[in-house]
Amino acid sequence: MNPKQIQRLEARLGYEFTDKDLLVRSMTHGSYGDGQRRMHDNERLEFLGDRVLGLLTAEKLFRSSQDAEGPLARRLNSLVKKETCADVARHLGLGEFLLLSKSENRNGGRDKTSILGDACEAVIAAIYLDGGLKAARAYFNTHWQKPLSRTIRATAKDPKTELQERAATAGFSNPVYTVQDRTGPDHRPHFVVEVKVGDKWVGTGEGRTKKDAQSHAARNLLREFQTVGKTEL
Repeated sequence: MNPKQIQRLEARLGYEFTDKDLLVRSMTHGSYGDGQRRMHDNERLEFLGDRVLGLLTAEKLFRSSQDAEGPLARRLNSLVKKETCADVARHLGLGEFLLLSKSENRNGGRDKTSILGDACEAVIAAIYLDGGLKAARAYFNTHWQKPLSRTIRATAKDPKTELQERAATAGFSNPVYTVQDRTGPDHRPHFVVEVKVGDKWVGTGEGRTKKDAQSHAARNLLREFQTVGKTEL
């Protein structure tokens, strides 16, 4: 990798290396040089990067969400999996900079999920070794925003399911939903629904269908828990 390529890659990453060799090594696949230079490929960096990425992801989720361990673990697993890392690598165009054997290059190695995912993790490790955790965190916060947003949306539970799970965890029976009012013509009804958990917790919601009204009631009751600082019912 020549100096101009290194400079371009650093610009893509948003980080300038003190030790350029770390960056080059992060882009070096095990096949490069016909596999004869194993100490200079990115496998060891990938090993470290996997752990650094796990720490940064767990920290981000912990600080940005009040969810319990289960939802946090599901989001963590989604964000550190090879496919997510490969997507980030594709977005950064890392495939262009990979050092591969001729045969791996011919076989489409520059766009292989496994190779890109490993390179992405290796880059995180390289930044961590070169600039410390602060630099790695800044890189992560910049380039993992889209995956974070997608994962949070994809793993978010509907309010009724979340309310039911929290009720069960607290030792209550299932939430009870009751239609309090129905107005409007048949083709455009409007429902008001009340949800109760135990004898104390009550929420109300409105909607065009009973299902929507129930969902809004559950969401409003969950918000009430957050307002009063309750993590459990």
